[in-house]
Amino acid sequence: MENANAETLIVNDGRVAQLRQEALQMPSLYLDEKARCDLELLVNRGYAPLRGYATRQECEAILSDLRLPDGTFWPIPITLSFPRAAVRDLASGRRVALRDREGFMLAVLTLTEIWEPDPRAWARAVYGTDRPGRHPEADRLLADRDAVCLAGPVEGLSPPQHYDFLHLRHTPAQARRLLAEGGRRPAIGFQDAAPLHVMHRETLLSCAAEHGARLFLSPLLPAAHFTEVASFSTVRCYESFARRMPPRSALLCLTAMRARQAGPRGAMLQALVNRNFGCTHFLVHERHDDPFADGTPFYPPWAALQALEGVKEETGLVPLPFRPRRYVPEFSLYLDPRDIKEGIPSVEVCHADLERRLDRGEGIPEWYAFPEVVRELRRTRPPAHKMGFTLFLTGLSGAGKSTLAKVLFVMLQECQDRPVSLLDGDIVRRHLSSELTFSREHRNLNVRRIGYVASEITKNRGIALCAPIAPYPESRLTAREMVSQWGPFVEIYVSTPLAVCEQRDRKGLYAKARAGVMHGVTGVDDPYLPPENPELAIDTSACAPREAALVVLRYLEGRGLLRKAAGE
Repeated sequence: MENANAETLIVNDGRVAQLRQEALQMPSLYLDEKARCDLELLVNRGYAPLRGYATRQECEAILSDLRLPDGTFWPIPITLSFPRAAVRDLASGRRVALRDREGFMLAVLTLTEIWEPDPRAWARAVYGTDRPGRHPEADRLLADRDAVCLAGPVEGLSPPQHYDFLHLRHTPAQARRLLAEGGRRPAIGFQDAAPLHVMHRETLLSCAAEHGARLFLSPLLPAAHFTEVASFSTVRCYESFARRMPPRSALLCLTAMRARQAGPRGAMLQALVNRNFGCTHFLVHERHDDPFADGTPFYPPWAALQALEGVKEETGLVPLPFRPRRYVPEFSLYLDPRDIKEGIPSVEVCHADLERRLDRGEGIPEWYAFPEVVRELRRTRPPAHKMGFTLFLTGLSGAGKSTLAKVLFVMLQECQDRPVSLLDGDIVRRHLSSELTFSREHRNLNVRRIGYVASEITKNRGIALCAPIAPYPESRLTAREMVSQWGPFVEIYVSTPLAVCEQRDRKGLYAKARAGVMHGVTGVDDPYLPPENPELAIDTSACAPREAALVVLRYLEGRGLLRKAAGE
């Protein structure tokens, strides 16, 4: 049925009533936050011209040719995936109610196809690698071996519900009208995940003046639940930044767009969404949508800009390089680095450096960041030595995880004043996961539960000490993601060799497994897949428990998470 409002995929009131009645007999699927963001952009036409989730044919065409089968340019498939078991009763032709986590019905999906993706082909095309341990999003794809995709058009009943910053939540149609107020002129889209500072103001205003354009500012917030404190803080920082801009020079808008860490393809998708929100130009970072913002670049410098230059006819946007200005103390000015003469000292300004200064408790000069932004960041981001964090010990049974965790539990309480919680694998199995078996699915669920509890401890500025076997990378990655939005996640691979673990065998597990009495013992007849890039690796057969604990404490001290390691 034709939509009542062509600006969205929300159907008219009569159709809404009809679908709600039909939904009494429909199966329901509950969307996680990433899927909710995609649905919001489908329904409000941020993903125009898409009207639903990709079929296998559409996905293959996008991955190989950057186009839909009809020739329309599109860089990344928009899919809806669920574990195979969750959709085993569904079939093509059925309607499915799509609901948020609270059960509110957002849309109806008419299934045209249920298909199995090729994770390796997807990872190679979108992220440039199918090798484990190279790219976090590729790792997630490769680990999720049980996912199937649901394809078909959606009919929206209601946009996803928001209760925060409603004055900033414009649909694409509303944003286009706001940008056109006072006469049409170019609009430059700019997106970043971090708060903006004085350097950004000077750089953005210079770019806007050069092109006679307004600015469209849209923070890339994580796809998290609406109670996430860090997102509130970031938005308040953006509001303070917007108030520092000249009147009517910038429109601040909260979209459901999220960073996909997909480099050139991620930049292309962002450009299309910004176009749909009314932009004519799009600012591109040197390391745009890179997965490792503070480490070695994954994608080549300016790869996203070069890719957008090659498809600007298809996107309808002019890509522009975002060249951060540097502060020149001699002149008390921000200047383009290309205009600074050799030998004149200058200072690079970036949010990562600001965070390091805040972690050390340093004063922040007003030429660096606006005072109201600094106050907000100090309020919600404590210095490193007061921040919550998680130590996640993983390794074989008998590797020494529990012993090391108990020693760390005591030594951490001795040398600092944050609360420390011990989530030992056996304790969690008794009290939190007693109904779970030792299947791969249940082992992963057990680790996800541990990750959730650890994230809550970290969020509340405590220290979580986790010591499960955690044999599979997919659940370790999920735990890292849950914790990392609140504080550091330190993965410690207790790499004691299997032969040593078998010699210890305090629980008798290995002896029972070798005798055929017990099955599914990790390291014997069930695999342990070691971490690719842990923060620390410790072999407890080569050192005493206290020595191993001191290695961990010195690492924490080096990161500023402790002021002084215990016992030294």
